[in-house]
Amino acid sequence: MFKKFYYLFKNRKNWVRQIFVAGLAGGVSWFVGDLLIEDGGVVAAIVCTLSIRISLQKSVREGFGQIVGTAIGAGIALLTVTLFNFGFLAVATTIIACAVIARALHLGEVASVNVPVTALIVIGPGISESTALHRLGSTLIGAAIAIFFSYFSHPNTPVGRAQIQIKNVSTKAAALLAEMSEGVAAGYTQKDAGSWLARARLLVEEVPAIRAQSVEARSHARWFPTAEKDEAEEIYIAGVAAEHTLVQVRTIARTLFDSAVEGGIAESRKKQIAVALSAASYAISAHIDSPDDINDFDSTPTDDAREAGSALAESLIEDATDVDQEQIVRGLSIVANIDRIADSLDQNSPAITDVMTPEEPAKDRVLKVSPLEQTSPIWNRIRKVFRKYF
Repeated sequence: MFKKFYYLFKNRKNWVRQIFVAGLAGGVSWFVGDLLIEDGGVVAAIVCTLSIRISLQKSVREGFGQIVGTAIGAGIALLTVTLFNFGFLAVATTIIACAVIARALHLGEVASVNVPVTALIVIGPGISESTALHRLGSTLIGAAIAIFFSYFSHPNTPVGRAQIQIKNVSTKAAALLAEMSEGVAAGYTQKDAGSWLARARLLVEEVPAIRAQSVEARSHARWFPTAEKDEAEEIYIAGVAAEHTLVQVRTIARTLFDSAVEGGIAESRKKQIAVALSAASYAISAHIDSPDDINDFDSTPTDDAREAGSALAESLIEDATDVDQEQIVRGLSIVANIDRIADSLDQNSPAITDVMTPEEPAKDRVLKVSPLEQTSPIWNRIRKVFRKYF
């Protein structure tokens, strides 16, 4: 019983570390808040708990959102209480006004939530100008401590976390291709193909997390002094390559499923398709285990995958008169997918190197529109007036 309880936590070391750091940060926030500001511990602990995340990068964003929310929320709270006194109208008006202003300033999802939350913290019982200032100070203390402790929330750097994610999904993709290869060789059923397709879809659903972590690694390297920019750029490209690989694996699973629905793969083509899928699986595994060593050989695993695909394509074209046309099309589709997987692993495809993936979506930023963009029309008008008269 004790061992089972022990391994329950041992197998979740990262989660245990994160909640331990979060608890410690909340306790420190309460202590420092009470030490520096009268009765400021509770507010500081609340804000710290809301702000702390598993990485320094995300906690800085959350902390900034808390600061923006505090400044706006405190001002609106004081104004509404002055006009309506504390009660139904003050609370309702504060929430509505905060939501409207957050939307008008394009603060994004994080800060838009923080604005009314912070305002309600400030507007609590006993509201006055001095109380609002105390709670404002407590909020800043909680956000600052959350940013500090978030550095210790995870044992790995943003680049390290991205590497782990890419390795995990690549291992799963290689295993799935190997299983599909064995299934094709042995004669798979529609149920087997459905299971492969479902697993491939789950792999693709991990793409947004990989992309977000790769973007975080690159952003972190831009401002953190000990981070390696070149390493961050490499892991960003590796994340894009992994995304392309996973999409091709899903497409292969869908093609095999469609073939099963239409009656299966012709006996004459099973072996070659299985060999091509096995070669693609080995190519992915080789890039996971020894990415620096595979280039020392005359023929790399990705070259072998391309050759297996080419052999499959040649045989399909030769048998064009004897094999159903739809089977030929599906077979050539698998060849194209394997070729793209090889290009993605080698990271030499223009689709990866020449097409820039957009930064994180605006909805995930603290400020959807930067302050410079928001104020540029005003400054342009001021310049026009200044030039006209001066």
